[in-house]
Amino acid sequence: METRWLTREELAAWVRLAAVLELLPGRLDQQLRRDAQLTNFEYYVLAMLSEAPEHTLRMTALAAQTNATLPRLSHVVRRLEERGLVERFPCPEDARATNARLTAEGWRTVQASAPGHVATVREHVVDALTPEQIQQLTAITDAVLQRLDPTGRMSDVYRRHDAPPATDGHAADS
Repeated sequence: METRWLTREELAAWVRLAAVLELLPGRLDQQLRRDAQLTNFEYYVLAMLSEAPEHTLRMTALAAQTNATLPRLSHVVRRLEERGLVERFPCPEDARATNARLTAEGWRTVQASAPGHVATVREHVVDALTPEQIQQLTAITDAVLQRLDPTGRMSDVYRRHDAPPATDGHAADS
């Protein structure tokens, strides 16, 4: 099988994307560690719980939503438990399963850290783009996600803030 090398234009785009993938997590971690003593992944776990009904998810569902292995998630949730931000308890519907729930302190932590996190996302990504580029970024990432997640296993996570489809045949208002 012959290698399909990247064209100069493809390589230029790829190298830039790779740089974003390398630099952005560090910026997010830096801000969250400084302002909330959380890693970006810890914040993501808390955010997923904050959006769940009753701030509670089964550990398996939380692992799926955060794209984490159960061992990694268990380790992170244990650290969050030690800080009083999350609690684990047996699932009432299935005693073999374990639920994770955001505590009142965890909810306060999400509320206190969200503004700084959003400001960092805005500073380093959103405000660097025009409204048209934001739409293009959504289309580009959708195309890549179709390849990375062909079954749509994580689509509930990355489509949860999409505008609802129009029901009257007209485009949904933004």
